[in-house]
Amino acid sequence: MSEVRIATRGSALALAQARGIAAAVERALGVSSELVIVKTLGDRLAGPLTEKGGKGLFVKEVEEALLGGRADLAVHSAKDLPAAIAPGLVLSAFPERVDPRDALVTGAPGMTLDALPRAARIGTGSLRRRSQLLARRPDLRIEPLRGNVDTRLRKLGSENLDAVVLACAGLERLGLSDRIGERIDPDALLPAVGQGTLALETREDDRLGSDLAVLDHRPTRICTLAERAFLARLEADCTVPLAAHATLDGAGRVALRGLLASVDGKQVLHAHADAPEEEAARAGRAAAESVLGQGGDALLAALRRSAP
Repeated sequence: MSEVRIATRGSALALAQARGIAAAVERALGVSSELVIVKTLGDRLAGPLTEKGGKGLFVKEVEEALLGGRADLAVHSAKDLPAAIAPGLVLSAFPERVDPRDALVTGAPGMTLDALPRAARIGTGSLRRRSQLLARRPDLRIEPLRGNVDTRLRKLGSENLDAVVLACAGLERLGLSDRIGERIDPDALLPAVGQGTLALETREDDRLGSDLAVLDHRPTRICTLAERAFLARLEADCTVPLAAHATLDGAGRVALRGLLASVDGKQVLHAHADAPEEEAARAGRAAAESVLGQGGDALLAALRRSAP
């Protein structure tokens, strides 16, 4: 293969991510690359994603470009991937993760989440963030927020918000790290499954998948597999306030913290599990079973009944 066609969404962040991977592919494999820009249903729809079917809306058409032979490789934000990917495709590599934490962006330098004034207005389109923010600060007013990163940052002023919450990773990849007022500790706001990680997807019968092993970062893969196992066991999507974050302890084990919450933040079920690195998915499944054992099955049923 002399050229690798890389499928990506057309947002500024998606293009920045895809261009970085394209450069890495060219260096590692000695090939040229071409970006294949795909407009997904999620990009075309207005309104909250939770009312339209969740973040899987950003994935379907990109996967179809792979399956239809229009592209050889797809670059995804791992947190956008549903628990199950399309048959015939595989996640071939996970490059090294960047900061998985959420970022508080405000107009006041040095402002932190806990220091925000009472009844502060915070913009986010994420139920995960909404529920955890309300659990920590029930006084906050959470305002729905959609759009690309630049749009969300602009709405901080145009909609008179006190703060917006975005991913540190996205701001870093766009060269906007200086906008981060606080990198919120996972103890306060547990990240999304796969946040900060890119997932490289190929056809399962394509040799390119094995060639991409050179770009795979083993610690990132281990943690991502643990987090995705938590997601898969709960059979959840972004219409469910769910979070998971895995780390390695340096002694051959992966530890995962997970949670499931009600949308209003009044019920938050926490779980922790660990497992040997080579059995990373076991940690995710064990944490999910712990959540279910605390009443998570009933909470999931209630969330699904109330979902638009």
